[in-house]
Amino acid sequence: MAERTSAGFLSMMLEPTPAVAMSLPAEVREKLAELELELSEGDITQKGYEKKRSKLLAPYIPQIQGVDPSLQIDNRIQASSQAVLPVSKHNKSRAGNARDERFRSDLHTEAVQAALAKYKERKMPMPSKRRSVLVQSSVEACTPPDTSSASEDEGSLRRQGRLGTSTPYQGHSHPAVEHWFNRVIQGSSTSSSASSTSSHPGGRSVTNSTAHAALNANAAATALADLMAHTQLDTPLITDNHSAPPDVTGLSERSSIHLERPLVGSMRGLSRSYNHHASMMETADGVPVNSRVSNKIQQLLNTLKRPKRPPLREFFVDDFEELLDVQQPDPNQPRPEGQQMSPLEGEPLGVVTNWPPSLPAALQRWGTTHPKSPCLTALDNAGKPVYTLTYGKLWTRSQKLAYTLLNKLSSRNEPLLIPGDRVALVFPNSDPVMFMVAFYGCLLAELVPVPIEVPLTRKDAGSQQIGFLLGSCGVTLALTTDACQKGLPKAQTGEVATFKGWPRLLWFVTDGKHVVKPPKDWHPPIREASNDIAYIEYKTSKEGSTMGITVSNSAMLAHCQAVTQACGYTEGETITNVLDFKREAGLWHGVLMSVMNRMHVISIPYSLMKVNPLSWIQKVHMYKARVAVVKSRDMHWSLLAQRDQRDISLSSLRMLIVADGANPWSISSCDAFLNVFQARGLRPEVICPCASSSEAMTVAIRRPPEMGVPPPGKAVLSMSGLSHGVIRVDTEEKLSVLTVQDVGQVMPGALVCVVRVEGTPFLCQTDEVGEICVSSGSSGLTYYGLPGMTKNVFETIPVKASGVPIIDRPFTRTSLLGFVGPDNLVFVIGKMDGLMVVSGRRHNADDVVATALAVEPMKFVYRGRIAVFSVSVLHDERIVVVAEQRPDSSEEDSFQWMSRVLQAIDSIHQVGVYCLALVPANTLPKAPLGGIHISETKQRFLEGALHPCNVLMCPHTCVTNLPKPRQKQPEVGPASMIVGNLVAGKRIAQACGRDLGQLEDNDQARKFLYIQDVLQWRAQATPDHPLFLVLNSKGTVASTASCLQLHKRAERVAAALLGRLNTGDHVALVYPPGIDLIATFYGCLYAGCVPVTVRPPHPQNLATTLPTVKMIVEVSKSVCILTTQATMKLLKSKEAAAAVDIKSWPTVMDTDDLPRKKCPQTYKPPTPEMLAYLDFSVSTTGILAGVKMSHSATSALCRSIKLQCELYPSRQIAICLDPYCGLGLALWCLCSVYSGHQSILVPPLELETNASLWLTAVSQYKVRVTFCSYSVMEMCTKGLGSQTEALRLRNVNLSCVRTCMVVAEERPRISLTQSFSKIFKDLGLSPRAVSTTFGCRVNVAICLQGTSGPDPTTVYVDMRALRHDRVRLVERGSPHSLPLMESGKILPGVKVVIANTETKGPLGDSHLGEIWVSSPHNATGYYTVYGEEALHADHFNTKLSFGDTQTVWARTGYLGFLRRTDLTDASGERHDALYVVGSLDETLELRGMRYHPIDIETSVIRAHKSIAECAVFTWTNLLVVVVELEGSEQEALDLVALVTNVVLEEHYLIVGVVVVVDPGVIPINSRGEKQRMHLRDGFLADQLDPIYVAYNM
Repeated sequence: MAERTSAGFLSMMLEPTPAVAMSLPAEVREKLAELELELSEGDITQKGYEKKRSKLLAPYIPQIQGVDPSLQIDNRIQASSQAVLPVSKHNKSRAGNARDERFRSDLHTEAVQAALAKYKERKMPMPSKRRSVLVQSSVEACTPPDTSSASEDEGSLRRQGRLGTSTPYQGHSHPAVEHWFNRVIQGSSTSSSASSTSSHPGGRSVTNSTAHAALNANAAATALADLMAHTQLDTPLITDNHSAPPDVTGLSERSSIHLERPLVGSMRGLSRSYNHHASMMETADGVPVNSRVSNKIQQLLNTLKRPKRPPLREFFVDDFEELLDVQQPDPNQPRPEGQQMSPLEGEPLGVVTNWPPSLPAALQRWGTTHPKSPCLTALDNAGKPVYTLTYGKLWTRSQKLAYTLLNKLSSRNEPLLIPGDRVALVFPNSDPVMFMVAFYGCLLAELVPVPIEVPLTRKDAGSQQIGFLLGSCGVTLALTTDACQKGLPKAQTGEVATFKGWPRLLWFVTDGKHVVKPPKDWHPPIREASNDIAYIEYKTSKEGSTMGITVSNSAMLAHCQAVTQACGYTEGETITNVLDFKREAGLWHGVLMSVMNRMHVISIPYSLMKVNPLSWIQKVHMYKARVAVVKSRDMHWSLLAQRDQRDISLSSLRMLIVADGANPWSISSCDAFLNVFQARGLRPEVICPCASSSEAMTVAIRRPPEMGVPPPGKAVLSMSGLSHGVIRVDTEEKLSVLTVQDVGQVMPGALVCVVRVEGTPFLCQTDEVGEICVSSGSSGLTYYGLPGMTKNVFETIPVKASGVPIIDRPFTRTSLLGFVGPDNLVFVIGKMDGLMVVSGRRHNADDVVATALAVEPMKFVYRGRIAVFSVSVLHDERIVVVAEQRPDSSEEDSFQWMSRVLQAIDSIHQVGVYCLALVPANTLPKAPLGGIHISETKQRFLEGALHPCNVLMCPHTCVTNLPKPRQKQPEVGPASMIVGNLVAGKRIAQACGRDLGQLEDNDQARKFLYIQDVLQWRAQATPDHPLFLVLNSKGTVASTASCLQLHKRAERVAAALLGRLNTGDHVALVYPPGIDLIATFYGCLYAGCVPVTVRPPHPQNLATTLPTVKMIVEVSKSVCILTTQATMKLLKSKEAAAAVDIKSWPTVMDTDDLPRKKCPQTYKPPTPEMLAYLDFSVSTTGILAGVKMSHSATSALCRSIKLQCELYPSRQIAICLDPYCGLGLALWCLCSVYSGHQSILVPPLELETNASLWLTAVSQYKVRVTFCSYSVMEMCTKGLGSQTEALRLRNVNLSCVRTCMVVAEERPRISLTQSFSKIFKDLGLSPRAVSTTFGCRVNVAICLQGTSGPDPTTVYVDMRALRHDRVRLVERGSPHSLPLMESGKILPGVKVVIANTETKGPLGDSHLGEIWVSSPHNATGYYTVYGEEALHADHFNTKLSFGDTQTVWARTGYLGFLRRTDLTDASGERHDALYVVGSLDETLELRGMRYHPIDIETSVIRAHKSIAECAVFTWTNLLVVVVELEGSEQEALDLVALVTNVVLEEHYLIVGVVVVVDPGVIPINSRGEKQRMHLRDGFLADQLDPIYVAYNM
């Protein structure tokens, strides 16, 4: 095999172009022919053959410019022989890894190579993959070549691949063995340290050969996209192996050298020396970047910079609707120019005098007159005949079965079956005898057989659909053999299990002992053929659904007659059948016509063909068969094995029927087969391709030579013409042509025409491709039970251009695409099933398969198994290519093969491939007889269940119908804005909470300006009133504090500080959530210090949490740290020293055992504007921002919250929040002291051990008002979703809750709040209770639902309008709608206005803009060290550019809009609702539009069940999507295509990079918000340890 195909491979490399071939002198051509013969006879070795051949051809091959001819030829030969030899050595099992010859035509292969040669280096970044994924895909499937005996020691690594050392391109043609081996042995982790292993001295010592392999791999990588390595020799690259700089950015001690090759060497203009630093590179905007990831992205950008397709046309964009670019037909595209075709008539059906009136009648005739005549010989897997069924036996056994079925099967004394019932025939491919008996038994009993495949497992590809067919046919009985019945999966009862989607079946075994002999007086009814259904043949459609095609008795008879006449069948002939005898040609020739003509069938089972592909040829020779029925695959397989056989002759054949002759690529199999077997007596004219379809049965067949027919024809057609549906015989452009052979003449008695594929079935013009339609008495009747589809297919009325039907009888569509050529020969160029219409041009899946296979003739694709189909994404079809890769192929091999396939398809078919996926060998779903089950493969691809081991997506090249990028309009001036709003009757979007002035507040507000005064007052007035109660994870009270206790503890802290610190010093409080934190907070205020609350470091995760603590301490200029003893030890521990410099901590004091001292006097600030405390928080954009809160702002904040939530000393509220910043800090430390209510404090960390803690507490204390964060809510929904029943039994009742508020600084997460409400509805939670709050850095509490006022409202906005900064309200459920929930009610004293981000002018109602806020509790500014206040000044005091230009506003940095609702608020006014859309800093500006990451993330999370979380960010205009995979790593690559699809479909964006990571990698802050910028930094610094990174081209 290897030798054989390699000849093809070589000829492709060295084949002179046809023009040159013609100019070769005759003697050279003769010598070449002799050489071919010697090679095929095995008289010369492959190497000798190549040497001699190249010598002969050397003078005639045109030189490649600038390359020395001798070098060029040698290199070509060397490369090809390298590709071939190792294979022939490892694989003596010849059938193994040959390319599918059926698709091989030297012309095509040459075209592909030429096309590839045209491409110069286009470097593409290689996807990076975690080692374990690799191992899983390769090791499972195979053992590495040639190392079967190696043990895992250095010695085994040292063994060199047997390649010689000719050129570094070896790595490229056949990967060195240890390349494979290392990859498996050296563990499974990528890591991000910057030390490189063996690329420079000082790394771990790896044996020399490994380093050599690394260089090889490096060379291969550098040559990766250098597409014709054989022709374009970059000499310096070869001679100096050390020129490519090593990848020192991302390899650690643990990782192997060969894997992530960032192709640094291929980047131009880099210094080519070994450096120990990462190669510095600049991004598109000139920012220096040093990381492997950025190298790859840079390459991706470079690849994308080259314009691939013509630029999109300009067109008008409607105000709201973004129009997708509709591909306009090219005015220069070829159009059909011929006459209208006239229908083609077959010769009349001959009249035969003794023709039997029906098929059962024929069986009866031969069974009684020639009982000894052989009817069918069955073979076993060794090719030995096991049984020969005679006509007598067939007749008697069929009669027995017919009698038994009709008379011996009953249910409730009724016969189980009556004539006309459908019966399933479930027979294995290896038992044609039992099948034939069952089939004819049913015909004699007038039952309708439905032959189907044996269901091997309960979830066989497509078996569910078969079940649907059986159900719709009303099948209740299945006939099978004893052996088959025993092999079927069984249920517990011992009966055959019911398969998924199947009806309940009774299984009946047709073997001898179960059938009874009919009585003497019983005879089966033998009638003339009628229009009743004779049998139902199943067919799988392009979408994977299974239809049953009904064939009437008369059609069955007419078809037998027509084919018998066309093939000249005579009585007693012998016929060899390799096809499936259950359907199509195998059934027609091997079961029906054979009985009609008393022929002898030798049935070759598929299992025998797999073991011995030559078996059918041997049987032809042995039985002197006159006819053989095969597919081109069978011819191809036998070619691979033919050299083992000398003494076979095919001279007895008068017809070799090629059943899939309609496949355009069958021609190469036929030619190659003839080429080899002509020497064995095969005559060229006996090869008879035929075209057929399940619906129309045989459509055309090439007649045997004795019929005196015109010679066969070939057509060389232009591929680009065909894509426009026209036939152009190609002359000049040899690259993209399709050579097809005719499938002979129309059947006798049939009328054939060709009609347009889409729309009304108009007749085609003579030079136009269309669907072939047949009208004859011998085609199927209907799709069983599907009248609508039946009408479309079986009752088509073709019409002339004038709209008049051509004839008054209906035609059947054959689903074959073709035309009628000269001599009335029929040509087929493809099937409707394989038709892919991309941007208005038609492509055939088989053609694309052929191109892909021609790229690497035999090296890469496992057994030629490639599936090509199209999926619909963004209103057009996109081509997907899925191939099984050979088990031993390396990453470089696969990536290289992929990039070459893309280029070949692009160049030959002028169409881009959307996705190219490689799966491990033997993993694609198989069709019954070995092919690939295309619809099931497509289904798996779309469901994300294909589990590829490599994926390359190319949306940038394929997707050319994106909407036009938005052009920013020149801004409208402020004055015209106001006028415009007035004219439109719109209000300016401004709203405010209740007015503080009108609300009396027990004079407390006027009496106490400072919160610490309130505490002292409460300690005197109500000393024992409980303020705080902290719960632990068991739900028991961990600590409490009354007013007096808190005051006393604060005094102790103050006393400890007074001697040591000055007033105004900043003090960091590093405490776990609890009373200590609150007491020290007030202690600082008593001592005149400024407290800064800091979350303590996590003992298990110091490396990431401690630096944040350090940073806050430094940025806040804290002079002292107060903490507990445990935390103090931690801050100074050895582990801490590894993360930060522990010597530079300021003074650390522990407050665990402070002396009971009263502080002499508490500090009184001179003015309320003095700084009270600093609030530090990490924003979602990853920026640490501290804001200054004055004493007056602190009191105002408490007062607003008190009024909004109606907080009084008699109230209890439950708080499950972190106490370190924002509203959480205010609720923990400030509000209880101000309002006097009792706070039940539930530290969120405790929920990790006891998820129901918070809700149990709420129920136990009958709390009306409670606060939580999104992370807490998520923990409850995920952790308690299934436990509501158990909680109810523990008397958890949430009906007491009036309002449960989620504290957030983001758009409300509606889906989470809704699922929370739904889950806990059973526990009495009111659906109206859950709401959200909104605050930000400039004002920590802007909105809060509170206890009175209308319920929060939800509106639906158009997501596309939002991208244009517009709000367009739509109905719920309309396409592109996005639900937005109001973020609570605006707090008393707070004013909000919506301003234009650029002009700073106010906007109208329902316009999207930045939310500005003015209130007494605004923070007074950022607290930063570096004097950047000027930058942020306008965040805190800015004014509108027109309208109310006096008020001072703070800019929140959030986009949102105000909308006046029909509800009334407490004051009787109409209520204004504030909707937050998202943070301005987070938005992504892409294609001139503004996207909110959360919208894209929501779409992505929906794309696959294994996506746990997702985050997106941009990097130099590329959209990067990071998804967390919750599932097995082999699903990682399934996500790439699904993520790309969903973002394209829903957001019209092309994803640049998809990164698949482990759960928990996406960083989240304490509020449960994603830290996308941290993630981005981690990605660029290569610290994510991704499972897979895919760079979309």
